Amino acid sequence: MQVLRDLAGLRQVPAGAVLSVGNFDGLHRGHERVLRMAGSLKQQGQASGVTIVTFEPHPLTVIRPALAPPRLTPPALKRSLLAEAGVDHVVILAPTPEVLNLTAEDFWHILRDEVRPAHMIEGHTFTFGKGRGGTIEKLRNWAAESSVRLDVLEPVSVPLLNLQIVEVSSSLIRWLLSHGRVRDAAICLGRPYVLEGFVVKGHQRGRTIGVPTANLRCDDQLVPADGVYAGRVCVDGRTYAAAISIGSMPTFGENTRQVEAHLVGFDGDLYDRVIQVELADWVREQMKYPGSRR
Repeated sequence: MQVLRDLAGLRQVPAGAVLSVGNFDGLHRGHERVLRMAGSLKQQGQASGVTIVTFEPHPLTVIRPALAPPRLTPPALKRSLLAEAGVDHVVILAPTPEVLNLTAEDFWHILRDEVRPAHMIEGHTFTFGKGRGGTIEKLRNWAAESSVRLDVLEPVSVPLLNLQIVEVSSSLIRWLLSHGRVRDAAICLGRPYVLEGFVVKGHQRGRTIGVPTANLRCDDQLVPADGVYAGRVCVDGRTYAAAISIGSMPTFGENTRQVEAHLVGFDGDLYDRVIQVELADWVREQMKYPGSRR
């Protein structure tokens, strides 16, 4: 997969591709439907390749930082998942003034006249351009007057563990994770939620009681609700069961929120490495044990 950047990179995409524009945060089941359809069009010879145009970071980080959603998928993991899905080109647009000031018409003209895709695939709530001035209806009308074929997909619906039927979206997945519902989030994602973090030194108390942990710095990725989770961590090709603690450390009287992972059966040093922690299930709330410091 080739990674291209900014509008100059967008203009380098080979003509005749099937193209989709969006944040693609989480690469959930709705995104998977887009990617499957795009791959099918390519296999049928109706498109020269599959191109995804995404934004990094989210435009709201510039426009209205207080409203910017936390990431579900770190950039490197997103690129890896897109490559696994058979994407040929991913174009990463930074939220620069040049990009943010493009009207919907301007952006459409770049696509129609310079990128020249054979197909576009978008969801029914898709908006684009300055002030979200481009709606899916406008895109339908413009595409109908061009050689670009537009497919508008309906959302994917799934049953959660409580049998409630929901439409999959990145915002829903964020809500589920913020309530510790990692199994329901996995249903929407199509795979377990993964926390990616840089392992930093903590207080090393776990080593004194025979339970060493990896302390993760997860930067701006969404960290699920406080609690203890069961999960898995892959290190050097081997997968270890893991107990993940998220939250403050009430037993030790500390309030700073942390992510700690204990890898069952692992004996080694993970400091200064980036690891991915797969969250399988919520186990319990954090507890303050008797005799702890107050």
